[in-house]
Amino acid sequence: MKKIQLETSVKKMLADVYTPVGIYLRIRDRFRDTVLLESTDHHAADNSYSFICINAIGGIEIRTAATMEIKLPAEQPEKLSITDRSAVPDQLWNFMQRFDVVKSTQKEAAFAQGLFGYSSFDAVGFFDTVQLQKPATETTAIPLMRYRLYQYVIVFNHYKDELFICENKIAGLESELTVVESLIRSKDVPVYPFAVSGAETSNMTDDDYRTMVAKGIQSCLRGDVFQIVLSRRFQQSFTGDEFNVYRALRTVNPSPYLFFFDYGEYKLMGSSPEAQLIIQQGKAIVHPIAGTFKRTGDDEVDQQMAARLLDDAKENAEHVMLVDLARNDLSRACTDVAVSHYRQVQYYSHVIHLVSEVQGKVPAAHNPFSILAKTFPAGTLSGAPKFKAMELIDTYEPTARSYYGGAIGFMGFDGSCNHAIMIRTFLSKNNTLYYQAGAGVVAASNPESELQEVNNKLNALKTAIGIAGEVAGN
Repeated sequence: MKKIQLETSVKKMLADVYTPVGIYLRIRDRFRDTVLLESTDHHAADNSYSFICINAIGGIEIRTAATMEIKLPAEQPEKLSITDRSAVPDQLWNFMQRFDVVKSTQKEAAFAQGLFGYSSFDAVGFFDTVQLQKPATETTAIPLMRYRLYQYVIVFNHYKDELFICENKIAGLESELTVVESLIRSKDVPVYPFAVSGAETSNMTDDDYRTMVAKGIQSCLRGDVFQIVLSRRFQQSFTGDEFNVYRALRTVNPSPYLFFFDYGEYKLMGSSPEAQLIIQQGKAIVHPIAGTFKRTGDDEVDQQMAARLLDDAKENAEHVMLVDLARNDLSRACTDVAVSHYRQVQYYSHVIHLVSEVQGKVPAAHNPFSILAKTFPAGTLSGAPKFKAMELIDTYEPTARSYYGGAIGFMGFDGSCNHAIMIRTFLSKNNTLYYQAGAGVVAASNPESELQEVNNKLNALKTAIGIAGEVAGN
């Protein structure tokens, strides 16, 4: 098979007068297929990057369980039949092997040498033998998986106030680097209004959710599962530009994973606190987040709440269970699996979480999609045992999850991976915002408490919708 040579050029600029949001607003009207990824964790040198991706030139898309479409740069799309669902991770990695990537002396080039995209929760059928029966409704139906190679990736190093324009050069592709530079330097920042339309609705009532939690408790008491994560969806119609909601959300709920993926017919945007999987420097890393209390906004009271969270038997039992599940998941693909950080208290805008870190050593010639498959979905979004929990979720929840609980991020040609879990996330489609949250249900759960946990997790998203109408005027 002939390989496509890919070489990445890097041009450096000072970034002290630019912001990722400002540049994204200038770029998005000129180029289709734009992506913005940010992190508010700028105090750490290794986690202080933001990215803007411009002009998709290739990639993979899976809309149904039967067919995938691949697109190579400067070539027509090609449809492939999926005859063996379990082979999809290998097919994805084989697609990436069709590129002969020239290693650059500039480390920033590596950020452009890979695919940006997502795997929805409903894509789990490609990663495990479980088959979800509930079909996605037309309102929230999106491709199960979508990963793209971009011609340009603008890299911000916030730690050093530097900006790099990375251009992936492939024979037959015309360069528009001067256009990209001109847009970056432009003073014009176009913004548009946003307004909600009508009332918020949900896929179930409060009583319906309490009843579903009671079913989950009975499943735990019967021994079907030790824990099950049951979620509820809301939706809100709107007019105007939903990027204002993202701008509000990044302020209301700063997090390590901020993202806005524009696919034209739909958009995914979020402020996720939790990584699905990180693969770097020979290690695979997951960060189980389980155990949640509401924040008050008063530092002294929040410290008391954190102490209560650390002592809460139910929340800690849930956390221990999901740390064990993370260890088991990584052990299926890695060696030397160990818990490197355990039960650390982390504060977010509206909630307090317990967070651990589990690491494992990856094989030398690993397929990152296979490791993603072994850890997917995160136990914090399914429960334990994972297989049975997913079957029960498919039975108990009234609608297919679509994007919610899936993973979104970057997959490098070098085998690296950085994916966030799609929680605290919106799907925007047909002028409607969809948002969802769940709670971990165990035998000792209280339906009312789990309902309030869902509300606490959604507070940041609902607040962002509420103030988004004011953003365009700023």
